[in-house]
Amino acid sequence: MKFIKEILGRLFAVWAILMFILTLLVFMIPFLLFTYYLPDPKKTFRFIAQSRVWMGVYLPLIGCPLRVRGKENFEPGKNYVVVCNHNSLMDVPISSPAIPGGNKTIAKSEMAKLPVFGVIYKTGSVLVDRKSDKSRKDSYTTMKKVLGMGLHMCIYPEGTRNKTDQPLKPFHDGAFRLAIDTNKAVVPGIIFNTRKVLPPSKPFFLMPHRLAIHFLAPIPVEPNDTVETLKNRVHGVMAAYYEANRQ
Repeated sequence: MKFIKEILGRLFAVWAILMFILTLLVFMIPFLLFTYYLPDPKKTFRFIAQSRVWMGVYLPLIGCPLRVRGKENFEPGKNYVVVCNHNSLMDVPISSPAIPGGNKTIAKSEMAKLPVFGVIYKTGSVLVDRKSDKSRKDSYTTMKKVLGMGLHMCIYPEGTRNKTDQPLKPFHDGAFRLAIDTNKAVVPGIIFNTRKVLPPSKPFFLMPHRLAIHFLAPIPVEPNDTVETLKNRVHGVMAAYYEANRQ
């Protein structure tokens, strides 16, 4: 049975890649033709709207339909620092379109080098080279500008994928320093089942499974908050919710 599952996982991975390329061309060519050269934030708003349609087709095609809860926690006219748990490479393509309104995601700069997809990737991202101190500083300045344009900023505070048996790894400071510096509330986003779809320990493997992302009530920056207090408060809320709802 395990051998059959391994074979199926490879076959599903081939199918997912083929469907990704096909749907990318179908849905993103219009973006490249009519939207790519618009100024921000209009460009990002339109990109996210088109990505939402794209993922709405792609995810069911690969057997991974997405259910989103908590959109009502995004108050119209406000933007937020959105923080999500990080278990899989599948997290970014579901979280960005699921967030109501325009948003950008902090992302690794290496992926932007891929042909065609790299152009798409750069539009929805604030790129950072984690090996470069200058890049990290520049990305922080850019994230402030993103929030200043009225867009949401999505960050994965665990930094890298969680390959442990804990619900969440310890958080880095960046997202919470950004929230304090800009006085933006933090909206936690809890992602479920992406690790089952793309297990971090198995290269070139995909197993279809229903996905979910739940957005929780905004956590405001309190007058006496430090990066540490805000970070610990958000981590506690997210870990408790994940444990209570992971099934």
